[in-house]
Amino acid sequence: MSLENHPTVNKASVLRPGGSFYYEDREIPSLQSDRDVIVRVVATGLCGSDVHYWQHGRIGRYVVENPIVLGHESTGIVVSRGDKASGIEVGDRVAIEPGIACNTCNPCRSGRYNLCKDMRFAATPPYDGTLSTYYRVPVECCYKLPAHISLRDGALVEPLGVAVHGCRLAGDLQDKSVIVFGAGPVGLLCCAVASAFGASTVVAVDIVAARLESARQYGATHTYQMSTEKSPELNADALAATAGLSDGADVVLDATGAEPCIQCGIQALAQGGTFVQVGLGRPNLSLPVGQICDKEAVFKGSFRYGPGDFKLAIGLLNSQRIRVDGLVTHEFSFSQVEEAFQHVAGRGGIKSVIYGPDVDADVAKQSA
Repeated sequence: MSLENHPTVNKASVLRPGGSFYYEDREIPSLQSDRDVIVRVVATGLCGSDVHYWQHGRIGRYVVENPIVLGHESTGIVVSRGDKASGIEVGDRVAIEPGIACNTCNPCRSGRYNLCKDMRFAATPPYDGTLSTYYRVPVECCYKLPAHISLRDGALVEPLGVAVHGCRLAGDLQDKSVIVFGAGPVGLLCCAVASAFGASTVVAVDIVAARLESARQYGATHTYQMSTEKSPELNADALAATAGLSDGADVVLDATGAEPCIQCGIQALAQGGTFVQVGLGRPNLSLPVGQICDKEAVFKGSFRYGPGDFKLAIGLLNSQRIRVDGLVTHEFSFSQVEEAFQHVAGRGGIKSVIYGPDVDADVAKQSA
């Protein structure tokens, strides 16, 4: 089926507060502003946060109290646009930045809109996400995909933006040594971005050997399988020996949120190094604060993405300094939403995508 024939029904996959999904036909969104864009959603990547809402019903203070549409890593085709939605035309293939900031608060006005307390972020309660036929966003949240990137692989632009933001927070990576904990989608993309930013050594770390097999394809110069039988200190020593980092790493990026990884990462950090926490974990963790002080390390939190991150992510793809071939390992039709969530919860493959209603998967996998 061609993507040129657009459905007349807006079908959505909805999560109940109890954790079950159902399908619902909703009203097709209309333009509410002359800068709005209506996108027919073609592909949506599943994120760990989506699965967490499904399994646990909340992330921190965000609680699923009412039925909600999940999904926020999406691409699609523009089907209509407001008169002032400049730079985007009907028929354009776009990646969606899924957060709409207020643009008036102090963080927004200081250029850190990702910290906006009034952010309307897709699939974060109470705001619906993108697992539907159509989705409305302001034009500034639409980014044209490079011609060689399919709509399926374009769903990786959003997690690539997360990786770009984390790496930018780490500072200048030229000729630096970088350790990345977690070889899932965001961790592998952090490896790719660090390499593209000029890091001389990039070490991918995971407890699952199968996840490390593809790490070198995405910029890792070394890999280390972390042992659950060893202490963080012993793992850090073995990691350093594997990568030849006798003085530790200049930068550590943690994409796991797991306490043992964070502790190991701080242990493996060089004097004066920078640690960036990219992945979310439990609200409260035990950290070796003494080591952070002794090393005069910089410890930074990273939250989503900010100004320029999506644009830079698109630029890295357009220049082919980063290639995402092979990251999408599993694909599901819209009728298989719950199956897709179960698959991701079981840590199957690297990245799973769900195609929108009535989307031909073969068409979604084609470049422009």
